Amino acid sequence: MRADGRLFDQLRDIKITPHVSEYAEGSCMVEFGKTKVLCTATYEAKAPQWLIGTGSGWVTAEYGMLPRSTHTRIKREKSMTGGRTQEISRLIGRSLRAAVDLKLLGEKQIIVDCDVINADGGTRTASVTGGFVALALALKKLADVSEIKTLPLVNYVSAISVGLHEGNILLDLNYEEDSTIGTDMNFVMTDKGQFVEVQGTAEHVPFSRDQLFKMMDVAEKGCRELFIHQASVMGEIYRIAGK
Repeated sequence: MRADGRLFDQLRDIKITPHVSEYAEGSCMVEFGKTKVLCTATYEAKAPQWLIGTGSGWVTAEYGMLPRSTHTRIKREKSMTGGRTQEISRLIGRSLRAAVDLKLLGEKQIIVDCDVINADGGTRTASVTGGFVALALALKKLADVSEIKTLPLVNYVSAISVGLHEGNILLDLNYEEDSTIGTDMNFVMTDKGQFVEVQGTAEHVPFSRDQLFKMMDVAEKGCRELFIHQASVMGEIYRIAGK
């Protein structure tokens, strides 16, 4: 049993609230326990300059943390040019592009903003999970008004963290666990069981191939639970593979 009473392979309380922004084409508030992220999707009617003439669109993301989203105030970020913020922004963008057929999107762009309101570990995984919902809602709205010809979704995408502590595999790390864990990994998956990204580091003791495979299994279990949460707020927009 963990400090917060969860089982080793148990997610925190997950909540996804759609349509929280009046102006964004798609939006949601995603909560992984105490971690809260506002995800908004914005439509731009033309693709980036380097894609013009290719017939392909683009999905990108920007991630940021509000100054008092953490225990002590952090400086307001004024640029996206480096460090952790850029790394996470790129991760979210790569993950969400795996959800979309960019040719079907056409020469248009969706920008997904993920703003952390409260951080208690797992902000990047919550951002990917909520970002997908905001993206899907935006695409549905655009298809409904014939701004795009067809719904270009091809996968659900969600993400979860997994840690290894004294031989125990822990799913969905909160801040206390994340800050002291020996091995910390993030998995991004599709509903077809494919991995979009795997990030992992052993801080102290290296992990074995067997432990890696077991962490992958626990991550897949967590992601599949997250797909169900995503589907519950997306209605009939797009069905989970095999459902």
